Amino acid sequence: MSIRARHILVIVAVALAACSLSGCGTINEKLSAGVSDAIPVWAGGLSADAPPRPGTAKYDEFMKERERKRMMPAAERGEEAKPASSSQSAKQ
Repeated sequence: MSIRARHILVIVAVALAACSLSGCGTINEKLSAGVSDAIPVWAGGLSADAPPRPGTAKYDEFMKERERKRMMPAAERGEEAKPASSSQSAKQ
């Protein structure tokens, strides 16, 4: 094998490795959004009280409920929050 043929083979091998690595990067980017939801809380995943992800139907409902609570008078908001906090402390 001459020196030129060896250089061409090395360049082709490096280009092939670079293309395969870039392919893995785009696949992992798309999978990470779904896989991150499956990670348990003890391993650093989302907690149960985390808001839903943007772009889902649950997110739209969450934002409507949040806006509804924001528009309520402060006196009424306080009454809704008290039973939730007392029931949470009873569970613990």
